[in-house]
Amino acid sequence: MAALTLKGAVGVGPRQGFGNAAAGRARDNAPEAEWAPPSWDEVVREHSARVYRLAYRLTGNQHDAEDLTQEVFVRVFRSLSNYTPGTFEGWLHRITTNLFLDGARRKQRIRFEGLADDAAERLQGREPTPAQAFDDRNFDADVQAALDALAPEYRAAVVLCDIEGLSYEEISATLGVKLGTVRSRIHRGRAQLRAALEHRAPRRAGAIGRDSAAVDA
Repeated sequence: MAALTLKGAVGVGPRQGFGNAAAGRARDNAPEAEWAPPSWDEVVREHSARVYRLAYRLTGNQHDAEDLTQEVFVRVFRSLSNYTPGTFEGWLHRITTNLFLDGARRKQRIRFEGLADDAAERLQGREPTPAQAFDDRNFDADVQAALDALAPEYRAAVVLCDIEGLSYEEISATLGVKLGTVRSRIHRGRAQLRAALEHRAPRRAGAIGRDSAAVDA
């Protein structure tokens, strides 16, 4: 299982993580007879930074983001041989978001008493890389706090739409819900964000209102 260790893998820079994105898209769009699943090293090299960033926006902190990223790539490792050609990044979005939502629901039902015995070994490498630190510093702390206050379902929809840039149709496929449900979650999530950000930073309320109105338009 040494190959599953992501220590350092999530530290690729924001651009470096997509260095072979064009090749990945070409592979995804290749005829089924010619398609071959990417290697484990390719998946980690090309996608770990993006998965970590999505995990961070969903969980709101480095510790849980690294745990979620680890869990995502364990799931990918186990399922890679069964993956059928399609949108690989969409597949990763779906795995990451669904694992986050499953975990959020589980935490509502179960009170965790402690970490597993192998947690110390499994969760090595807590120091953020320069790329991660830069990314985290430049994402408004008020926005992240407001996101954290949203219900998990609203948070996932807003993050996928307004941060990851997915269309409503793509979010519907990712979350496995109807298009109307996606629209409702995004609308309500944005409304709650506006209210939270106006309260936290009243001097910016006008700008926030204009930005939110532009997004909703």
